[in-house]
Amino acid sequence: MTERMNELGFKEVNVRNLELNPFKAIEEHWMLVTAGNEKESNTMTASWGGMGVIWNKNVAVTVIRPQRYTKKFVDAGELFTLSFYPDEMKKVLQYCGTVSGAGLGKNEKAKNAGLTELYLDSTVAYEQAELILVCKKLYEAQIKPEAFLDKSLIDSCYPQSDFHQAYVGEIIAGYRK
Repeated sequence: MTERMNELGFKEVNVRNLELNPFKAIEEHWMLVTAGNEKESNTMTASWGGMGVIWNKNVAVTVIRPQRYTKKFVDAGELFTLSFYPDEMKKVLQYCGTVSGAGLGKNEKAKNAGLTELYLDSTVAYEQAELILVCKKLYEAQIKPEAFLDKSLIDSCYPQSDFHQAYVGEIIAGYRK
């Protein structure tokens, strides 16, 4: 943990001891998926994902559509962060979910949203977060239409056939304010 994180009031937490309802945290409050480094990074809002234990590891799962600019950064690196924010930040998260970082200057999307970058564990999160999970990619797979047992999900969730890439990341560190 960096000195800056201490100054901001972050404490490292054991994720097994977190009192977090992932259904509310992800679907209702949303999260930012961020990847990159000090040179270049990008973030996006996500309201789909999950947390649990797979392969005897504490993991988080996130899914990213192929057209999302953030996918390039998640694909390029070993780590990504999932970060959670207070309710008063909902407009910031809405901005990060509707504006692409493609074509903007270095890390401009986060700056435009009013977010301050925080570099930790060789990746990026933001000072305004209440909870940051640093994830190491373990597995990724393309969601395929032929694998759906409930075919109605294809029409309702993928009308443009832009199937997500799923990422399973081991939660290697957690920080809470």
